[in-house]
Amino acid sequence: MGQKINPTGFRLAVSRNWNSRWFASGPEFARMLGEDLKVREYLKKKLRNASVGRILIERPAKNARITIYSARPGVVIGKKGEDIESLKTELQKMLGVPVHVNIDEIRKPEIDAQLIADSITQQLEKRIMFRRAMKRAMQNAMRLGAQGIKIMSAGRLNGIEIARTEWYREGRVPLHTLRADIDYGLSEAKTTYGVIGVKVWVYKGDTLGRSEAPAAEAVPAPEREERRARRPEARPETKPAGRPAAKRAAPRRVEPKTEAKSEAPPVEAPKEEAAKPAVKRVRKVAAKTTGDAKGGGKDGE
Repeated sequence: MGQKINPTGFRLAVSRNWNSRWFASGPEFARMLGEDLKVREYLKKKLRNASVGRILIERPAKNARITIYSARPGVVIGKKGEDIESLKTELQKMLGVPVHVNIDEIRKPEIDAQLIADSITQQLEKRIMFRRAMKRAMQNAMRLGAQGIKIMSAGRLNGIEIARTEWYREGRVPLHTLRADIDYGLSEAKTTYGVIGVKVWVYKGDTLGRSEAPAAEAVPAPEREERRARRPEARPETKPAGRPAAKRAAPRRVEPKTEAKSEAPPVEAPKEEAAKPAVKRVRKVAAKTTGDAKGGGKDGE
């Protein structure tokens, strides 16, 4: 299911939050939901060139707070705040309640899925090759810290008669992992050949849920230091456990020693036997020399 479902809706209440935060019941819910859809469509058309990535709508106590996440906040504000004031008046007419508009800057638009999809569709409308636009966006995202990205384009690509779907992926994109922080964006390019849809998945790493805490923060620093200090003390206690193992191995070492002792006498015996004949030979040689001396004396006589 992770391959088909919307990644944002799949992770709601786990690692993602809603873009519309308010409560209503009965007919009020349908009315407020319709107003939210109209506000989002109006802002997308009005701020088409402002690189708007996300719009957050909150309704506390008969008021409305709208937060616009943009990579170009100066375009939204305008000169001396003229554009944002006109936005407030238009939104108050649509919602019928006082509206507060906040603007947050997106510091890394290259790894924002919605902004990547919008930039690719703008290039397709300018008749730029879709493969070039997709690969360029992937390279920029990976260069600025994304751990994985997947881009899919569908429609009459390059004006062919039969529509097809092509996608490219670089790095890891674990769509079925709930703790994975995956940003999803969808955009449509309206060309002379028809509509081309672009989907973008960006994997930014693993995140923890709202109720979870990192393992490093759960254990205080003093306790970790005590554990580290106890480790060297535990090592001497484990040494006696290793001594019986050495005693068990002792009989194996004794066997070659006894064999060496039994084999030692036959090695020394030939040395003694070799030494004895040497002495006899010396004696025989001495006897011969004495005999020769005597014989020599007789010959001389």
